[in-house]
Amino acid sequence: MTSEIAPRPRRRLYLSLLPLLVFLGLAGLLLSQLLSGRDSSTIPSALIGAPAPQIALPAVEGIDRPGFDPSTFGGRVTVVNVWASWCAPCREEHPTLVELARDGRIQLVGINYKDSASNAARFLSELGDPFAAVGADPNGRAAIEWGVYGVPETFLVGRDGRIAFKHVGPLSPEALKATLMPEIEKALAANP
Repeated sequence: MTSEIAPRPRRRLYLSLLPLLVFLGLAGLLLSQLLSGRDSSTIPSALIGAPAPQIALPAVEGIDRPGFDPSTFGGRVTVVNVWASWCAPCREEHPTLVELARDGRIQLVGINYKDSASNAARFLSELGDPFAAVGADPNGRAAIEWGVYGVPETFLVGRDGRIAFKHVGPLSPEALKATLMPEIEKALAANP
């Protein structure tokens, strides 16, 4: 009978240690992710390298700009910014977009996401209109096709009409210099 009792305490010991082992395993996994050096704010896009969505959008009423037409991308490096007047980070990034629009080597176009035309027009009237074209996306359908997680988001489309880069969140002067401009330079140097 003694031989039958001995395995039970071991089994209880193993079962009591199981939660601790699971916890240590998860803690190790999380620690390895933290120490990996990867930017946790970077959200990969499955669309990188894919053709830009071919969804034309009408012009935003009250803005003296044409609508969003991807057929105009051909042969030009294009920066596509998804924004809204109700988006505080969009207001924060807007001076950076105004500065970027001064670069005559690229075209900057906008997708106005789930916004009213009057608010969008007021936003651009107050802060300046850096866009060569702005399309209205009132129901968010185009943003879904572009793989937008939330506004603001900025895409770089190469001369070949393919998405070359995606920036999630507001575009700061530092992010423009450190990430977007090097990608623009690569796109400008690439042959279509």
